[in-house]
Amino acid sequence: MPASPAGPPGAAETAAAPRPNAVVAVLALAGIVVSLMQTLVIPIVPELPELLDAPASDAAWAVTATLLAAAVATPVVGRLGDMVGKRRMLLLSLVLLIAGSAVCGLSDSLVPMVVGRAMQGLSAAVIPLGISIMRDELPAERLAGATALMSASLGVGGALGLPAAALIADNLDWHMLFWVSGALGAVALVLVLVLVPESAVRTGGRFDVPGGIGMAAGLVCLLLAISKGADWGWSSGTTLGLFAAAVVVLLVWGRWELRTTQPLVDLRTTARRQVLFTNLASIAVGFSMFAMSLVLPQLLQLPEATGYGLGRSLLTAGLVMAPSGLVMMAFAPVSAKVSEARGPKVTLMIGAVIVAAGYGLGIVLMAEVWHLVLFSCVISAGIGFTYGAMPALIMGAVPAAETAAANSLNTLMRSIGTSVASAVAGVILAQMTVSLGGFALPSENAFKVVMAIGAGAALLALVIASFIPRHRPAAGLPHPATPADGARPETAPAR
Repeated sequence: MPASPAGPPGAAETAAAPRPNAVVAVLALAGIVVSLMQTLVIPIVPELPELLDAPASDAAWAVTATLLAAAVATPVVGRLGDMVGKRRMLLLSLVLLIAGSAVCGLSDSLVPMVVGRAMQGLSAAVIPLGISIMRDELPAERLAGATALMSASLGVGGALGLPAAALIADNLDWHMLFWVSGALGAVALVLVLVLVPESAVRTGGRFDVPGGIGMAAGLVCLLLAISKGADWGWSSGTTLGLFAAAVVVLLVWGRWELRTTQPLVDLRTTARRQVLFTNLASIAVGFSMFAMSLVLPQLLQLPEATGYGLGRSLLTAGLVMAPSGLVMMAFAPVSAKVSEARGPKVTLMIGAVIVAAGYGLGIVLMAEVWHLVLFSCVISAGIGFTYGAMPALIMGAVPAAETAAANSLNTLMRSIGTSVASAVAGVILAQMTVSLGGFALPSENAFKVVMAIGAGAALLALVIASFIPRHRPAAGLPHPATPADGARPETAPAR
């Protein structure tokens, strides 16, 4: 546990992290397990209506429920982590993942499947909680590399999960997807219990129940409109009503958060230039990352008769995407080194340029499998840079006692970006089509337009990042042993 500031130099680091390598490995594993959970269902999405005996529009809730639950849980669980203990909330998140996996593994109808997937979505705060635990428990010189690896675990799990899920779905009963997810969650749970210490860096206080309800309602309205707008119609009363409700609810929620003494989200801290522009850049980066995930599998699986499809199986598509996850992990320590030398702002800007260049390659190189491997790896290298820089920027601007809530909000911003990417790409791929055998398929130009927009989103992140103040390198971030406000770790006040 962290020593008090009165202890000798280096005592806090030694006491807090007797096994830093184990802490980093276990937390990164937990992050990969959670991101795997989000990917495992992809191979069976087209078959869900038949498997669950439900209309396709209803079966889609097995995916939507996870998105909505994750959006609500991430900021709430992050705040609770700051209040009552990050390790405690991490363990609770993993228990929900295991329980949700078991419910899905036992389900053969729509309602239990949706309930189980929502429970799995409630575990989404594992990654920001893990980053926050690292800030509390690791020596300062280890922090940049560890948080970069933890942040990259989101993309790593997603890339590696698709081929594994396709292999299981092709050869075993589909319920095994969820039993595997539950088993991995159980392994992560045991390792966290044994190897990860609880931090004494807490805010305490009272949970902002009205703020939690208001944020949940606003986010559900916003993300439901984004994710279902294409099905309901973007000009339909339901979609427009949800967007309007989201605006009204979030404005009222924001007013409440500014007036209450113990808010769920400290909007004054969030409005700081470094935090604000990092979160805005995160939305654009989240958009860029997900655009690749939407384009690659379809290009690989479309029939060769289209002239641009490669006619490969889902398993092959997953294997083609797997190297991108490994590249993201490999570039996490490179990102940390750049942040230590030049500062995380520079790292974020470099990553944005690399992502844009990767999409540029994709627009001109999409005729062979190796072309797709090449440009996806370039994009993933850039994502590795950006995902490593964002937690460093957030932690450099908030007190230690607010780390989990601030990182959770940043994760939520990335999720909003991926949701918008899904909606925008869905509209483009549905509108720009060619006919083959009586079926409308996305045209080659549709994929190029999506990639061009992905490049544009990365360049937008570059522009936004340029407004972030230039501070000291990530290695000098405030550490629990020397809190940013000079307060004791246990009582560092919210600012």
